[in-house]
Amino acid sequence: MVDLSRIRDNNFVIIGRAGMDLNPHPAGTKTEDATDFVASLGGSSANIAVAISKLGGKAALVTCVSDDAIGRYCLNRLADFGINAHHVRSVGGEARNSLALYESRVEDHQSVIYRNGAADFEMTRQDVSAVDYASFGALITAGTVLAAEPSRSATFHAFDLARAAGIPIIFDVDYRPYSWPSPKVAAEVYSRAGAMSDIIVGNDDEFGFMAGSKKQGLAKAGDLAKSTASIVVYKMGELGAITITPENEFRTGIYPVTALKPTGAGDAFMGTFISSLAAGLPLKTAVLHGSASAAIVVSKVGCSQAMPTPETLHEFLATHPGPTTP
Repeated sequence: MVDLSRIRDNNFVIIGRAGMDLNPHPAGTKTEDATDFVASLGGSSANIAVAISKLGGKAALVTCVSDDAIGRYCLNRLADFGINAHHVRSVGGEARNSLALYESRVEDHQSVIYRNGAADFEMTRQDVSAVDYASFGALITAGTVLAAEPSRSATFHAFDLARAAGIPIIFDVDYRPYSWPSPKVAAEVYSRAGAMSDIIVGNDDEFGFMAGSKKQGLAKAGDLAKSTASIVVYKMGELGAITITPENEFRTGIYPVTALKPTGAGDAFMGTFISSLAAGLPLKTAVLHGSASAAIVVSKVGCSQAMPTPETLHEFLATHPGPTTP
């Protein structure tokens, strides 16, 4: 297995989309009733990059954005967050950036996502080949990047290049059915990606999907930890998480909060979990910090702008009663 200590370089190359999020304003407003919207940077990989950057790490994004005002908006926001966009390519033609409308409400929450002709799926082998993987501590990606070609083949090529450079591959399953041609294709591709990854994070539905049945999801996570992965985090929503390594496993709870929305938790968890490992914290502490960050983000408007700073995270941990008993 690859040396996970490279993660302590705290410098990550992240493959996947950056998009625009629109949130109806004020919080609690339904999209169909809104007269005002607040724009922010979105996209799972971009959100993970923001989480890492706000916690003091370095992040470089590899993706494509549309060569228009929305694509330039994403580039501007990436710069605002200190994210290296040297490997973000603008593409013309009919390709368009992802656009997501997320309501800041839990009851009757609506998320409407537009991804027809998504620009990020235009990423090629040439794009990922231009990266000096040995200069980074790990490669991180979210599963949506695998949903279409040429992005899928490019990502697997990046996996091969990262492995050749000796850096860990970190995979957030992030299954979005609307992006895939069929569940069968998704299950096959995710299983291939999981077998190539050193750290895998997903929820019970996602591992269940990979296994063919939710009842078999935990067994699938365990099999990955016993065969190819060094760390597998099996998230179960309000029931907490089970973290599995080749040597052992442990359970952790969640930090209960009054949620404003259900979105952004997974990206916050991944970014903070990896940042905590980079800081040399014990694995269980890293998982708990990821859970705390997820709780912070679901209690605030937006995703990227809601990612915590070290001060915000430390204050939350110091004042919250603590995680639930798993």
